[in-house]
Amino acid sequence: MTTKKQLLKVENVGIRFGGLKAVSDVNVVLNQGELVGLIGPNGAGKTTFFNLLTGVYVPTEGTISLTGDKLNGLAPYKITKKGISRTFQNIRLFSDLSVLDNVKVAYHSLAKHSMVSSIFRFPTHFAGEREMEEKAIEFLKIFKLENVMHEKAKNLPYGQQRRLEIARALAAGPKLLLLDEPAAGMNPQETEELMNLIALIREKFSLTILLIEHDMGLVMGVCERIYVLDHGQLIADGTPEQIRNNPKVIEAYLGEEVS
Repeated sequence: MTTKKQLLKVENVGIRFGGLKAVSDVNVVLNQGELVGLIGPNGAGKTTFFNLLTGVYVPTEGTISLTGDKLNGLAPYKITKKGISRTFQNIRLFSDLSVLDNVKVAYHSLAKHSMVSSIFRFPTHFAGEREMEEKAIEFLKIFKLENVMHEKAKNLPYGQQRRLEIARALAAGPKLLLLDEPAAGMNPQETEELMNLIALIREKFSLTILLIEHDMGLVMGVCERIYVLDHGQLIADGTPEQIRNNPKVIEAYLGEEVS
């Protein structure tokens, strides 16, 4: 049996805002290639935890490491270059840019040509721009957005905007992809398509994915393991079956259906 290699390690992480502990003593481990869920009631600290992982907030206690490298205190763009990319609960696109340009902007962090070559329009600049555009179009094809690549992002239907945001996050070449409520606002058909898409990109890009989601059907359908936050603390972790039958989880959701 092959042992999975550890990718992310979160040890005793917490953060205070004044006297309020928003997240406290959280321990999470993600192995390469895993698809893991993070669930909990509204206000449980899930998005705050994502903000800690991506450098928006700096932990006041504990450590966060990616492939053994400590991330505490790094700026968000440096953490992106280390290999963590994310989407947001509220879609954040460059609304007046085209669909294609939204993906190219993200891919720019991986561009090989230098600023000097761009300023003086050396051949390496044009070759780099062509490579970037070709790569961006490949991402759009995966997400079935190539036919609208020249449309402004703000003109896309909601479901396509969600897919575009995920495509842009992938364009940064992450090792770990964080999805913050990707099914929010979607109808059942769009949610099912999203579930299939998440499974596809995980396999195609050999990604590790951490998913925040309130749609329990999606979480239980795609995740191998699930962590549960309540009031900033982990109250459970395990397989979907273990989480479904955990009394603490049922209580935290005040009897909500978690199957």
